[in-house]
Amino acid sequence: MATASSSTTSTDPKLDLIKQIRTHEVAIAELENLSSSRAVYQKNGSLFFRTTIQKAASSEKTSLTTFAASYQKPPVRGVFARCDV
Repeated sequence: MATASSSTTSTDPKLDLIKQIRTHEVAIAELENLSSSRAVYQKNGSLFFRTTIQKAASSEKTSLTTFAASYQKPPVRGVFARCDV
């Protein structure tokens, strides 16, 4: 049975970014705790490809920095919103 919070969809883009950031942080932590002999598969589009733990962690860190940067950007409200005249 699903809880009420998991069955509702989020309409707040900032909340969606926070969830994406948390997802990437968890993935990085899990990858860093794997033994080097474990097989790792990374999703690319709708397919999964085998890769190394280091490459998968690097990809997750890149995604994390992208989402973190977009989370910290102030929203632009107009064409001249940031123009100092």
